[in-house]
Amino acid sequence: MPISPYIRRLRQSIGNDLILLPSVAVLPRDDDGRILLVKQSDTGTWATIGGAVEVDEDPATAAVREAEEEAGVVVELTRIITALGGPQFRLTYPNGDKTAYVSLVYEARVIGGSPRPDHDETIDVGWFHPHELARIDLGDFAQSSFTALGFLNGATG
Repeated sequence: MPISPYIRRLRQSIGNDLILLPSVAVLPRDDDGRILLVKQSDTGTWATIGGAVEVDEDPATAAVREAEEEAGVVVELTRIITALGGPQFRLTYPNGDKTAYVSLVYEARVIGGSPRPDHDETIDVGWFHPHELARIDLGDFAQSSFTALGFLNGATG
């Protein structure tokens, strides 16, 4: 999804300066305990499903929306796992925009749709066991998330 009108207006006022944004991450799990991830089109790295919470949007609604947009699946959120933030969740985009995210991480199960990339933000989808995460090319945000959740010990993908 392109930049939201809210963030676009904010960026017109402050340029590339750091902004704090609420976000969600969704970890759909299957019966074998695997996690559904998406491969990002801009970096080619594996990532959690998720994104920014829009103005006046409930975070749970954002999580369900992001799963459908990025991975083609309808999810039922089963629980909030944690809230993450801090310097490891700062991103500088290729255009120079600086963003610090505070992310609510949801566990979920797929109840509809078939996993597929959107061919805009995502170019692939895949199911991975937690023990496989250290062997794949994870983006920085996903690596920080999985490290904080105890799935990684700081190793790179």
